[in-house]
Amino acid sequence: MTKTLFTNVMIFDGSGAARFRGEVMVEGNRISAVGPGEARLPREGAQVFDGGGHTLMPGMVEAHGHLTWPSSVERVINTMKPLPIEQHTLITAQNARITLDHGFTSVYSAGSLGEKIEPALRDMIDGGFIPGPRLRASALEKGAEGVLGVPPGHDPTHDRDIGGLRAYIAQMKAQGCDTIKFLMSSDEAFAPGGSQTLMYSEEEAQAIGAAARENDIWLACHAQSAEAVKRALRAGFRIIFHCTYADEEALDLFEAHKDTTFTAPAPGLLWARMHEAQDFGIGMPEAEKMGAVSGFELMKQVIPEMVRRGIRVLPGGDYGFPYNPHGRNARDLGLFVDHFGFTPVQALIAATRHGGELMGMDVGCIKPGLLADLLLVEGDPTSDVHVLENRDNLIVIMKDGVFHKQPEQFA
Repeated sequence: MTKTLFTNVMIFDGSGAARFRGEVMVEGNRISAVGPGEARLPREGAQVFDGGGHTLMPGMVEAHGHLTWPSSVERVINTMKPLPIEQHTLITAQNARITLDHGFTSVYSAGSLGEKIEPALRDMIDGGFIPGPRLRASALEKGAEGVLGVPPGHDPTHDRDIGGLRAYIAQMKAQGCDTIKFLMSSDEAFAPGGSQTLMYSEEEAQAIGAAARENDIWLACHAQSAEAVKRALRAGFRIIFHCTYADEEALDLFEAHKDTTFTAPAPGLLWARMHEAQDFGIGMPEAEKMGAVSGFELMKQVIPEMVRRGIRVLPGGDYGFPYNPHGRNARDLGLFVDHFGFTPVQALIAATRHGGELMGMDVGCIKPGLLADLLLVEGDPTSDVHVLENRDNLIVIMKDGVFHKQPEQFA
């Protein structure tokens, strides 16, 4: 069994405790020991890496991932419609590698343009055949325009009656999906006033929840309006994206479900539409029309209140749009700190420990017995999370006890 010892590192373990100097031993694909302070762990049979006093932290979790959304920092593709399946599959694999390159060792999918791509991608990654993050693979209902919102009464992916919904959920489970994304509401970006358009009745939402429990599959949803959030909570969805218009009743209900439900509001997409989309024909007037400006302002009210109530708010910014490409994911942590009242440590906990809880895997913290998904970071992200936005600051990326990025001086 391979043994790797990180020594001379400042450890952020994901618990929320202050960084501390110490050592971490990895045996096989798991962390076997953490030695705080001046304690020296046994070195026999281990490859020893001197961390140079840099920060060792858990790998981050992208909680609102769309690996099949085509654009990345390496390759901008100016469309959001499905590409030829051969090209789309290869681009998705590229996006998975890029996400890992930027320190995200796990991804919870918020939907896939090709419902069979992600289970296959997950299995290839888990088998060690291609590089990428751990993945909770998803299906995504889609309307006639692909990624856009499903028009009421028209959904070629599944029949909208309850029998059709139940059959669809069973089919996605059989295809190997871990989770299914539903659009509980529409969105301003789809149509004016779309955020308040409900896509499923209470009866349909309850049927979706019951069928998911019967088939042992998780549920995620796009929910903007307060009623959409409430329907998702009552139906037992695992993660609810956006929650932009959540009212007091919705927040009360969410607080009551805070031990079983997460949210990833995706501020990165709105920020990009406001500030980084001019080259794609989206200036501030267009961003306002798409609800980016009002949505971001509402997030400034809703997100801090969620945090105050103990609701787990996770980073994940709808990356993969041409103006919001994969590889910029760590920007969300900075947005959390700069605009939503998070401390750097709170933002890191959201991206690590809480992300691991969402994934339902032994990841997100540095402690014995957990999987060895680790980052060695130049700088102190517990003081400045923005250091994580520059991939050059990621000195080491380890996933499952294997180096994805290993500097030459450590080789």
